[in-house]
Amino acid sequence: MFIAMNRFKIVKGMENDFIEIWKNRESHLDDVPGFREFHLLQGQSFEEYTLFASHSVWDSAQAFEDWTRSEAFRRAHAHAGSTKNVYMGPPNLELFEAVI
Repeated sequence: MFIAMNRFKIVKGMENDFIEIWKNRESHLDDVPGFREFHLLQGQSFEEYTLFASHSVWDSAQAFEDWTRSEAFRRAHAHAGSTKNVYMGPPNLELFEAVI
């Protein structure tokens, strides 16, 4: 099992906008080989931002890497730049391989 997480710092007060962006987003993941599940997690709030993480589970690192080079990936991220006022900066990608 392989997990890909993006950590986002979302401008304080824009949390609901961020959640709506993800709710209405076409992820194009359902038909991607090796994809298992996705979750959007809301974390701690600080003075300037609230922490969120996207969490996707894959059969393998190869399945995730194949998706990042696919047309489905390009379609899922086509409008990513149109919501810059919500983010405090780019997401931080973290990748994990299950060991137990």
